[in-house]
Amino acid sequence: MNMITRVENLVKIEMEKDASGHDWYHVDRVRKMALILSEKEGMGYSRTIELAALLHDISDSKLNKSKEEGHEKLAHILDCLSIDRKEKDHIVAIIATVGYKGGNSDSPKSMEAKIIQDADRLDAIGALGIARTFAYGGHAGSPIYDPSLPIRDKMTEEEYRKNNSSTIHHFYEKLLKIKDLLHTDSARKIAEERHLFMEEFLQEFYKEWNVQNEKYFN
Repeated sequence: MNMITRVENLVKIEMEKDASGHDWYHVDRVRKMALILSEKEGMGYSRTIELAALLHDISDSKLNKSKEEGHEKLAHILDCLSIDRKEKDHIVAIIATVGYKGGNSDSPKSMEAKIIQDADRLDAIGALGIARTFAYGGHAGSPIYDPSLPIRDKMTEEEYRKNNSSTIHHFYEKLLKIKDLLHTDSARKIAEERHLFMEEFLQEFYKEWNVQNEKYFN
């Protein structure tokens, strides 16, 4: 069994019961998109990118009981792989900058890290992004929409993690910002259509939320 297949199997086991939108299929999409972006940006195939994409959610604090538990899981998997310390450290550094964290994530330094972050964020927008957002909202106990709640602009990572918002608010607090936060030209091109789809979804959502008669009888 080659290294990539081993990691795939480990990640599938870890993510098989996820219902928050961070399941194996999300990981696989991020891996595929990261490899596409790597090609489009002239880097070609990169094992480091593929491994980092496959492992990017293993240590995520919101998917573990603590940050320490997540770091231990990632370290355990990396220790099982026949790669040198330099590549392991690079993978850890890439993964450390993937999360959004309420807009407080560290800026990715390497091109590999920029590609992984872009690939992950592309999966947070568009039709799949909408589906994943509502899946996570249900998982976290957030209401679909509460017009009385304010849209949070600047917040700490701790405030971002707290369940003090609605799923619709999450569009304004994160998803609609993503298009302008991407690093690569290839990702920005893909994001244009996905961003437009979300705007159209929100327009329709508000029409139906407000039960506008003219929608049906004019």
